[in-house]
Amino acid sequence: MEYILIFIAAVFVNNVVLAQFLGICPFLGVSRKVDTAMGMGAAVTFVLTIATIATFLVQKYILDAYGLGYLQTIGYILIIAALVQLVEIVLKKASPALYQALGVFLPLITTNCCILGVAILVIQKEYNLPQAVVYAVSTAIGFALALIIFAGIREQLEMTRIPKAMKGAPIALITAGLLAMAFMGFSGMV
Repeated sequence: MEYILIFIAAVFVNNVVLAQFLGICPFLGVSRKVDTAMGMGAAVTFVLTIATIATFLVQKYILDAYGLGYLQTIGYILIIAALVQLVEIVLKKASPALYQALGVFLPLITTNCCILGVAILVIQKEYNLPQAVVYAVSTAIGFALALIIFAGIREQLEMTRIPKAMKGAPIALITAGLLAMAFMGFSGMV
């Protein structure tokens, strides 16, 4: 039951993008097409899960064991950067179309505060490794869900008449705000 609560809270109630405002750059930048959003969601899910496991193990068995807690942020950034490079190499070979579609946003996963934020939150919440993995996967699913829904709405908005002053960023921000309010409806679940 504990893992189900972690899942529901991370995906719906405390959505990393819509409630905690982490990962806004790729949320706004890669959300013009559903296909690209799905690819970015998959890449973030992979990197977030692996990064959380790696940073958790480094924190528990190296940083805490040797009193090097002050190196947490820089160590996490280095681990995340290495994992993103791995994902970039794999995507370039496995799916060149997705690699091209993600463009500059793939390297931005390195600086995606969602990934660093989740790695730090896992330690702050004092989760054990299975809880940390569930939280990471759930958070990534929540990120991908918000990104895909937002991309679908933005695709529909492209086919509607919008006043010239509202095109682009203004309507995207209003839509994101409405989506965040919709997710607030889940706040009483957990």
